[in-house]
Amino acid sequence: DGEWLDSGDLAYMAGGDVYLTSRVKDIIIRAGRNIYPYEVEEVVGNIVGIRKGCVAIFGCREEVSGTERVVVLAETRETAETTLARLRTQVIDVATDLLGTPPDDVVIAPPHTVLKTSSGKIRRAGSRELYEQGRIGAPQRAVWRQFLRLSLAGLLPQWRRAQRMLGDTLYAAYAWSLFWILAPFTWLTVVCTPVSSWRWAIMRGAARLLARLTRTTLHAEGLEHLPASQPCVIVCNHSSYLDGMLLVATLPMPFSFVAKQEFTGHLRNRLFLQRIDAVFVERFDTRRGVADVEQLVKAAVAGRSLSFFPEGTFTRMPGLLPFRMGAFVTAVEAGLPVLPVVIRGTRSMLRGSSSFPRRGSLSVTVCPPIKPQGSDWEAAIRLRDAARGEIQRYCGEPDLDHETPLVEKKMQQNEGGE
Repeated sequence: DGEWLDSGDLAYMAGGDVYLTSRVKDIIIRAGRNIYPYEVEEVVGNIVGIRKGCVAIFGCREEVSGTERVVVLAETRETAETTLARLRTQVIDVATDLLGTPPDDVVIAPPHTVLKTSSGKIRRAGSRELYEQGRIGAPQRAVWRQFLRLSLAGLLPQWRRAQRMLGDTLYAAYAWSLFWILAPFTWLTVVCTPVSSWRWAIMRGAARLLARLTRTTLHAEGLEHLPASQPCVIVCNHSSYLDGMLLVATLPMPFSFVAKQEFTGHLRNRLFLQRIDAVFVERFDTRRGVADVEQLVKAAVAGRSLSFFPEGTFTRMPGLLPFRMGAFVTAVEAGLPVLPVVIRGTRSMLRGSSSFPRRGSLSVTVCPPIKPQGSDWEAAIRLRDAARGEIQRYCGEPDLDHETPLVEKKMQQNEGGE
């Protein structure tokens, strides 16, 4: 079905996990009643003379009446006519007791008639095709003919996969080419432009141009929640390296990114981030935490909106990681509202530890601001929980609050070494 594979399974999704329930083709509908074949197959397989695990029950559509006929296909090694007749009668009796009505047809077939998957599961749809084509009990084709038929049948799917892979590779190369064409120009103009509002206009224009040229749809909701005259503390879920670019492209307001101190080790990154008024904090040295918060509070009180990724990192695995407290302590001490912003689509477009961008659409949802209630640590915790709850509500990913990201593990190791 396009780029999707229809497996024929019935399932439901809860919390980002898929739970299989049954297969669509296995259900037999007769007189408005759903018949599930598993129980009948097991009981029929217990009949002496019937090969256990070699029974298939399936429905065949009756062309004249339009109803489904129930067919029982069972294997046996017996060859005597009297024995086959006895087995057929026993199968009819057992099936009638379980189904409440006799099956329309019972076929006692030689071994290896019931088709199975490589893992030993019954292929009911394939067995039904054999029955409808009248090939039950027919001699099997030569192995070389079967191999040739399977090889030819696999050519078309392989060709389609090769086409998709080639298309994805060409798109990734095209996207990176555009990025490396725009990036030097954007970096140079941002670094050299003297006015902050001009720098933001250049960044926003470059981000939107890149999205347009790569045919990436940008969608923003809840922009009416952006404060008009007051700075705020923006907190976002972190999914990909594309998150910052998406915020710049969609939020019509300047803000200061809170970036990790490691970025200052590279001149190129440090110059660019300094020109857009980023604030640098140390992730691994907890002794610097108080000084970092004081620095952030001063920036917020001075009228700068701060943008945090409170997860501190992102992973290839989907899910919302635990939030660190820096953003919320800053909001409480500065008396500023927290603005939860939900990012969706960036992880699918460019996953962590991957440099292979894929086609996709990106969205940002701005939730209503949350004002701090109090000025102590408990108020910061309440603020964190409320903001995380809003983001969890809209991000569409499982809750990984119990996970410990690698950043936190590194901090714990550093503290333990001291």
